[in-house]
Amino acid sequence: MLKQVCNRKVFALVVRRFEDIFHSFYVTEVIRGASYSASRLKVDLLIHITEKTVHADWLTAPSLNLDCIDGILFADIDSDVKTLKKVVEKKIPCLVMNNYLKEPINCIAIDNKGAAVEVVNYLAGLGHKKIATITGDLSTQAGIDRLEGYKVALTQHKIAVNANYIRTGNFLRTPAHQAAQTLLTLRERPSAIFAASDIMALEVISVAKEKKIKVPQDLSVVGFDDNPLAEYSSVGLTTVRQPITEMGRLAVENLYNIVTGKTRDLPVKILLPTELIQRKSCERRD
Repeated sequence: MLKQVCNRKVFALVVRRFEDIFHSFYVTEVIRGASYSASRLKVDLLIHITEKTVHADWLTAPSLNLDCIDGILFADIDSDVKTLKKVVEKKIPCLVMNNYLKEPINCIAIDNKGAAVEVVNYLAGLGHKKIATITGDLSTQAGIDRLEGYKVALTQHKIAVNANYIRTGNFLRTPAHQAAQTLLTLRERPSAIFAASDIMALEVISVAKEKKIKVPQDLSVVGFDDNPLAEYSSVGLTTVRQPITEMGRLAVENLYNIVTGKTRDLPVKILLPTELIQRKSCERRD
């Protein structure tokens, strides 16, 4: 077994399989941050790719047991707290990223709901009342919280939540493109769209260009991630910068401290702030 070969700690990083996983900004940044800390702490990272909806391998995979590893890092759990609890019951030290859990389970997340509220506040402050959203994957807490923050902020500004303005994009290009097509052909077309990821926001800008809708003059667009790909957009994308790399770094450090007994105040629960980055894709609507 790997643990018997050397004295280094071994952590498994569980990542779910999905379209474009190896081109995913989220996955690459989590791995980047985790690798920084792993290198410094002399921890070996074992990446385990799991299915999106079937998580039986969290309990049955030979590589995810204490004979092989010292702890497990979950990049996300797709809301599967039930299976996660079974992992915890096996006394395997673990920490969940991208989820803030009420249960007594170690976790580190980003303030997705607060970030979405800030985006809608910003758009409403520019005079927008017809604000649509393209949601992320609603099987993830990040996707759910960004949608919830959008709704909460609309209500705070006394703007009715319009079901026609809510479309699902699953954090992916193709469904986001289809969602943008639908939104931009509505009779009451939105004046602003908040896409729950930059990849989806870029699809909105692409569809708008096809339809001769000018960004930001006719349509304001906000993304989420601060993905470097946005630099290739025809217009600078206003977005939410989230500390994904920092989350990966802190996840390894905190799990290491748990495993080595340096942290006794458990469970560890960390919520990281975001930053709204204002660029050129939004304009005031009088």
